[in-house]
Amino acid sequence: MEGTVFAPALEGMKHVKSEDGAMLTKQFLDVCKLILPVIEKFGAAMTIVKSDIGGNITRLETKYLTNPTKYNHLYTMVQEEVDAKTAKGSSSCTNGLLWLTRAMDFLVELFRNLLHHEDWSMSQACTDAYSKTLKKWHGWLASSSFTIAMKLAPDRKKFLDVVAGTGDANSDIEKFCSTFSPFLEENHKFLASVGLDDLKAS
Repeated sequence: MEGTVFAPALEGMKHVKSEDGAMLTKQFLDVCKLILPVIEKFGAAMTIVKSDIGGNITRLETKYLTNPTKYNHLYTMVQEEVDAKTAKGSSSCTNGLLWLTRAMDFLVELFRNLLHHEDWSMSQACTDAYSKTLKKWHGWLASSSFTIAMKLAPDRKKFLDVVAGTGDANSDIEKFCSTFSPFLEENHKFLASVGLDDLKAS
């Protein structure tokens, strides 16, 4: 494979917005899918995150595929659920998008930690990212499972060597964080505008 494991996601991000600046459903979900191989490199530590992200992508994709034209724009399915008053349901696409965005916030924060704190171990980088992002939304059980999983984080240098492939890991991680963050912020802004950015885990 050419470049780092981030390369396909970086390429995909160029197509997430339509010409008029709307977030496109399939393209956004495709980028999230392209992050899954990166998460796989964490091994057991990220099993929970990976299945969570995968499940939410599938939920949104299933809805999108029922009518790709209608749901071409990512926020259309959320707006539809808001109007139907089903957005707060645990199996709603709104909930799926919210948790997908939060999981991605965690990953971006984790990658930033790896860039900015060269002396941190991987589990330290993971734990710090978790406390800044997902922790406040998780109940005790989810939080405990997560904390235990973080202890299984791989050796930092091995991880960076694996994700680098034939490319420059630090450069691509930097690009990934700076390009992907604005999409996540936009999701949060939209969800907040319809009063749905503060749903907690059951």
